[in-house]
Amino acid sequence: MKKILFIVLAAAITACSNSTQRAAEAMLQKADQQFQQGHYDRALITIDSLRKVYPGAIETRKQALRLYQNIELKRSQEELTALDSTLEAVKQQYEALRQQVDTHKQLLQATPEELTLLTRTRVHRDSLQTRYDALCAKIRYIHKKQKENS
Repeated sequence: MKKILFIVLAAAITACSNSTQRAAEAMLQKADQQFQQGHYDRALITIDSLRKVYPGAIETRKQALRLYQNIELKRSQEELTALDSTLEAVKQQYEALRQQVDTHKQLLQATPEELTLLTRTRVHRDSLQTRYDALCAKIRYIHKKQKENS
């Protein structure tokens, strides 16, 4: 009698784990579709939900981690591209403004507004550069983790 009960219990657990696995895989597929459509935030939310709802779906969670890294990589690369052009424009603006202010300083004609604008432009340039460097580091880290997981 105990053997039969054990077999029935094992079959029930296996059936539950199979349906759980299928549901987790469906969520992963949904996240992948969202990623392919460019809805990165939705895809990340779906992956987070998958990880919380199906903690036992280990293989699916491993695949979800790879997808998560791909999403973060793609999003960071796109942000870096946009940031790069903005940073270059601000650098050029700062250099032109700096040259103008230096000329006015030599002629003792620099105004407080001009100096303030130069300082604000430099701070803006530096903050963009910091974001740029952080994104580059994030991309390098993701590449390193992807290489380790391959």
